[in-house]
Amino acid sequence: MSSKIAAAVAAAAVVVVREYDEETDKRDVEEMERECDETGPHGKPIMVSDLLGDPVRRVRHFPSHTMLVAEYGEGRKMVGVVRGCVKTVTRGNSAYVKLAYVLGLRVSPSHRNLGIGTKLVKTLEEWFKQEGATYAYMATDCTNEPSINLFTKKCSYVKFRTPTMLVQPVHVHYKPIGSDIAILRLTTKTAESVYARLFKNSEFFPRDIDAILNSPDSLGTFIAFSKEKHGPETNRLDRDFPKDFAILSVWSTKDVFRLQMKGVSWLTHVCCSGSRLLDSCMPWMKLPSFPNVFDKFWVYFMYGMHMEGGDGPRLMKSLCSFVHNIGRHDGGCGAVATEISPSDPVASTVPHWRRLSWAQDLWCLKKLSDEPEMSDWSRSRSSSASSVIFVDPRDI
Repeated sequence: MSSKIAAAVAAAAVVVVREYDEETDKRDVEEMERECDETGPHGKPIMVSDLLGDPVRRVRHFPSHTMLVAEYGEGRKMVGVVRGCVKTVTRGNSAYVKLAYVLGLRVSPSHRNLGIGTKLVKTLEEWFKQEGATYAYMATDCTNEPSINLFTKKCSYVKFRTPTMLVQPVHVHYKPIGSDIAILRLTTKTAESVYARLFKNSEFFPRDIDAILNSPDSLGTFIAFSKEKHGPETNRLDRDFPKDFAILSVWSTKDVFRLQMKGVSWLTHVCCSGSRLLDSCMPWMKLPSFPNVFDKFWVYFMYGMHMEGGDGPRLMKSLCSFVHNIGRHDGGCGAVATEISPSDPVASTVPHWRRLSWAQDLWCLKKLSDEPEMSDWSRSRSSSASSVIFVDPRDI
């Protein structure tokens, strides 16, 4: 047995994984996660998140959720944390499955490569099984090799889907919307009905969509259509639906988490500040200013994006502009983002900056249940699966 393997085995023996206790663990978890943020790639900017003083905040929106911590040695030093939740979603063809989600896995930089991350994930999977989950999945940047190796090589997950994350900074200037386009806000009841129809054959569409739409963090569901083709504005779209339309919902991370860019040079600070100054002084030039991401900011996440008809792409672009304009008036909103399947037609219509976006996020999936099924979802190829992935805003 090599010394590295022996060290990992010895470390696993002195690692205790247990449920998070808010009264006693909060300070240690925040300190450990801060240490992880400060130990990013050497010399490269990093984006850090602020959970607003509540380490469980990212999973509180799910009725079934938990958070586990790992302690090391006799001193019970906090060295790791992971969060998880369980929900019911579609797997394509209107079939529902109970799905678990692994997120927020962090291990102290001084205690990595000791099997702590693996122990956290496997303990979390046991909780998933107790909650009745059939599958579990995780999401990571496709360049995050340590995370990918942990899940695929040590925990038997398979690479499953590669959605794309599109990010558009919020500028000072207003984005124009055609005068022939009407944009209406749907009631949550109408939105729920429309989404259930549009996304019934997609993947990852949550059964509790009503809880998402009624959340205080959901800013509304909006539909765009041509005034000329559909006639006067009406809110009876549950009965009188336009042929050409675009629809999306907006989720704000303002009260969930905030982001901040760290580790950039003073020159970058000056250039970005200068671009904002020019944009504010000469808005008619519509300069592509860089938002102030060096202070804490929040994001507007667009989800449930769908379009139909020949005019659909233009209407979707108008909706994206509409969301951007809302963000302009919300002081700390720094960006508008969405995550979508690259084969979804909507992907080509969403305005975004390539430097802020990434072409491939990576979702890995694992079958937890040993019960036989007609088909194993984890083995379905992306080419044979639905081209539409519904990204739950609670997962970001």
